[in-house]
Amino acid sequence: MAAGNVNPFNVSDSEEEAEQRQDAANAERSPSDEAPGHSLGPFSPSAYSEPAALLSSNRTSPSVDGIPASAAAVAGIGGAETRVSLDAIAAQLLRDQYILTALEMHTELLEAGRELPRLRDYFSNPGNFERQSGTPPACKDQGVGPGGPLHRAGSISTLDSLDFARYSDDGNRESDERVAECEIPSQERKNYKSSPEIQEPIRPLEKRALNFLVNEYLLKIEYKLTSITFSDENDDQDFELWDDVGLNIPKPPDLLQLYRNSGNSLPLHRDTVDVAVGVDPRDLPGDCCIQEPVQQTDNIQRQQQHEVVQELEYQISLLNSEKLSLAEQIKKLQSDIQALQRNVSSDPTATVKSVQCKEDPQCDKTPLDNGQYLDVRGVTDADDTLNTTKTLTTTTTTTDCTDGTTSATPPHNKLKFNTPVKGSAQFDQPNRKLPPAFHQALLSFCRMSADSRLGSEVSRIADGEQSVLLMLGRCLPHIVPNVLLAKREELIPLILCTACLHPEPKERDQLLHILFNLIKRPDDEQRQMILTGCVAFARHVGPTRVEAELLPQCWEQINHKYPERRLLVAEACGALAPYLPKEIRSSLVLSMLQQMLAEDKADMVREAVVKSLGVIMGYIDDSDKYSQGFELMLLSLSDPSERVVSATHQVFIPAFAAWCTELGNLQSQLIPSLLTRIEKLLKGEYGLDEHKLHMYLSALQSIIPSLFAMLLQNAPFTSRAKLQGDVPPIEVTRFPRPASPLQDVATIVGSREQLAVLLQLYDHQLQHEGTTGWDSLLWVVNQFLPQIIEIVGRINVTSSTCVHEFSRFFWRFCRSFGKIFTNTKVKPQFQEILRLSEENVDATAGNGILTKATVPIYATGVLTCYNQDEDRKLLVGFLEDVMTTLSLSHAPLDSLKASFVELGANPAYHELLLTVLWYGVVHTSALVRCTAARMFELLVKGVNETLVAQRVVPALITLSSDPEISVRISTIPAFGTIMETVTQKELLERVKMQLASFLEDPQYQDQHSLHMEIIKTFGRVGPNAEPRFRDEFVLPHLHKLALCNNQQTVEIKRIDIATQLFEAYSALSCCFISEELMVNHFLPGLRCLRADMEQLSPEHEVILSSMIKECEIKVENKGIGEAQGSISIAASLVGEDAKTKFLSKMGQLTTSGAMLANVFQRKK
Repeated sequence: MAAGNVNPFNVSDSEEEAEQRQDAANAERSPSDEAPGHSLGPFSPSAYSEPAALLSSNRTSPSVDGIPASAAAVAGIGGAETRVSLDAIAAQLLRDQYILTALEMHTELLEAGRELPRLRDYFSNPGNFERQSGTPPACKDQGVGPGGPLHRAGSISTLDSLDFARYSDDGNRESDERVAECEIPSQERKNYKSSPEIQEPIRPLEKRALNFLVNEYLLKIEYKLTSITFSDENDDQDFELWDDVGLNIPKPPDLLQLYRNSGNSLPLHRDTVDVAVGVDPRDLPGDCCIQEPVQQTDNIQRQQQHEVVQELEYQISLLNSEKLSLAEQIKKLQSDIQALQRNVSSDPTATVKSVQCKEDPQCDKTPLDNGQYLDVRGVTDADDTLNTTKTLTTTTTTTDCTDGTTSATPPHNKLKFNTPVKGSAQFDQPNRKLPPAFHQALLSFCRMSADSRLGSEVSRIADGEQSVLLMLGRCLPHIVPNVLLAKREELIPLILCTACLHPEPKERDQLLHILFNLIKRPDDEQRQMILTGCVAFARHVGPTRVEAELLPQCWEQINHKYPERRLLVAEACGALAPYLPKEIRSSLVLSMLQQMLAEDKADMVREAVVKSLGVIMGYIDDSDKYSQGFELMLLSLSDPSERVVSATHQVFIPAFAAWCTELGNLQSQLIPSLLTRIEKLLKGEYGLDEHKLHMYLSALQSIIPSLFAMLLQNAPFTSRAKLQGDVPPIEVTRFPRPASPLQDVATIVGSREQLAVLLQLYDHQLQHEGTTGWDSLLWVVNQFLPQIIEIVGRINVTSSTCVHEFSRFFWRFCRSFGKIFTNTKVKPQFQEILRLSEENVDATAGNGILTKATVPIYATGVLTCYNQDEDRKLLVGFLEDVMTTLSLSHAPLDSLKASFVELGANPAYHELLLTVLWYGVVHTSALVRCTAARMFELLVKGVNETLVAQRVVPALITLSSDPEISVRISTIPAFGTIMETVTQKELLERVKMQLASFLEDPQYQDQHSLHMEIIKTFGRVGPNAEPRFRDEFVLPHLHKLALCNNQQTVEIKRIDIATQLFEAYSALSCCFISEELMVNHFLPGLRCLRADMEQLSPEHEVILSSMIKECEIKVENKGIGEAQGSISIAASLVGEDAKTKFLSKMGQLTTSGAMLANVFQRKK
């Protein structure tokens, strides 16, 4: 029992109880003096004879106090005035471990208001029900299993009613160490479980466990709604995970199985004893109350028990005599051994070992303990059966060989102190003449236990390193399951030290298995502790044992159900890479990680796999594995998880590129392979796969630092790069920010000081000496750059993703290689291609170089990598020239738009772009002014409102009064975008006035293209514009335009306007429209449009009729219309015929899908 717990065995009895013990002893010597029916005062035999019989049943050895068992049965019957105290009965019940009987007694005394402190303290202390290492002798004599008949699971908060202890993975797991439920009388068990006085309120952990089982049952029988309601009412619990309950046990069977097995759960094979339980005749039914046969049966049983006690006492006396004889022989042989040891000049240990090996053929192998401990265990019966000389000379070896034997007598009856082997203490012998038998009997009251596994370990005190390791190897497997999960990492040093130094491979394997299974789901800190231990183990034992002992543990857990355990394996492969044989690194470990990367479903596991693969790439030296490494890189880059791809760029690619640099195939294989794959993507028959393009380009970006470092290390000046004198520091902005330390050029080169020296020589070489003889740099200039620029010219300029990816690549490339390299090697190659002249633009075919993606990538990727005044002037001049050239050539403006979109995403370039556009506003050519007006539309969305008010709106108003009508029309989309994005009222009013002048000025009444542009703009910005602007301006003017279109005589113009109006009304139908606007403008406009469509496009007329019908319904049902807040067309199509007709007509429409999609949207 744990220290500090209340131990009823140690509480001294009262003086009255001491007197009763004396009386009981007298009664035992004169059992015939007991008179039947002798009164005990208030404690009559009818009331207390049954407990007495219970206490005395099956007792075969003296009690702890030296009082024979038969005395306990007749205690206090010496005289009429003597009576047994309740405290004595409680003490005896607790001594003999009759816990349930004591609990019944405690309950009855509570009901009577006579609570005993002894029972109260015992049952209120949870420590009395913890797993006990020792066993009271009385319980052993009765045949009850070691540790006492009452155990519980290691967790205090268990569900006794569900018998979870059967399935617990901690606490007492031996089946023979629990009292079977059938050993308790059924009526008593029923009373114990159902008594309302004993029933406790449900505990929180019990409630959570029952909630989990109930929810599981509801889901299993398809009561899903009930389960959802049940989960909502218990929102503090996660019903997906049993571990959330908080019990340190596995998940029990489901509720149905528990119900079916309730009352029927038979225990496994156990040692059982017969227990007599007294029955009060008054409790029996009336027809069973026959007093005489009951009394006769009691007398017969009493007589039989008395005979059994006499027989056992006789056997005890014989065994005691034999014990004394053997003790004398032991004493004589011990003196002989001491005399022999004094006469032997050689090592006493070797002598003892030789005697052991000669006399004990069963132990022909020298024990690993070497006998280097002091054994204070008692001599077992199995030892008694051996030859006496053999027993004494084999010392610890005999004990190890007979480790599994058990003793039927208490361990303190016989004590053996082995002869000291070396340096053992000498004790003073008392100058007394007591017989040895008396000494042994006296020492029997010193309660010691050596019959259990733990007692055997405790009794052996190691005095050597190897025996300590053996003891730890034996004890740790039993210690680990009983340590709290949150504190098990504290055992890691102990496990590792034992696994490192233990001589037995099987034990080492078991300990390493415990290490990897120490924590069910280790968190990040716990995994770090385990990995630190694995590395320490590897450093200590060397590569051979790492391969033979640690790697199998990783392999076993590669498919573990918990991702945290698989994550531990993935991290361990990388951490152990430096300590493995090189053949294993490039074969087994690489294959393990490749399998996990391809098959594991957890993102965090694959992320760790990629990082470990990077570590492997840093240690691999088998050049044949290059192709496998390249495939692993592509597999990692194509992973759907962003964290895996990020780990690939941060760890794997830099490590792989460093290996390729050593192999000499960075420029010959790795980079050309990626460029080849990009070219294949551009030639694809099914369009460009932008995801793969991003994958390959990002890989190239991650290789740039390694490529530049290789150029520095292979340069002509490398041999002169020595750290002498003051080295100028590297500018903070000299290189792009690396994604990880492995992409830092300083890390790749060796140090920041070494890099500074190399950069100084690099700039001097480029500026003054040229590139002659610098093969690696010439490859970049003459092969890599032309190929990548040619690829740029083939990508789709309208793909903003492709433009952005290549732009970022060239920006990082130019910043890494430096300004001198960019100005002298990169820009000239682009300028050679981009000759800004009208001859360089094929207006008819639209395939001139200025219409390609080369323009935006050069502008945004090369010209922006440096931000000094001359660089900004160069960028402004380039954009102005491109805008002028494209406008005068009537070429598509996609390349210019892509440049504005890419640059407009960075606010630092807004002023620069406005400068370029102002150049277009004041240009002499109307074509250039039109282009500038259209570019404002792209710029307005990203520019802050201050710049819009100060720079954009004045420029647009200037253009809106341009002499050329085409220039004025070109400003309408930009005005619409301002209405959509700006919130300043003064600014909105100015734009509104300008748009009103376009619509109401008589000079624009016949401007068909202007009306088309306005309607198109209203349809685009109307749903997102300010509601007041939409209600007061857009809807009324759309109504007017629809009304005017009914009177249009030119059929082509009429159908163009009608088509634009249809798309505008379709987009606006998703907006909330008040009843007044619906009646005054929206419905009349739709009716005018339907009139046009009936004649020009009957397929549109079906949809318009449906829109009108629903609008009318909404007006009639005002309340419903206001509640829903939107207008939907699809809900108005009633009937299968109307639906079929509608769908067939929709398939014939040529209107853009984007606008028609708005028809079916309902405002959220």
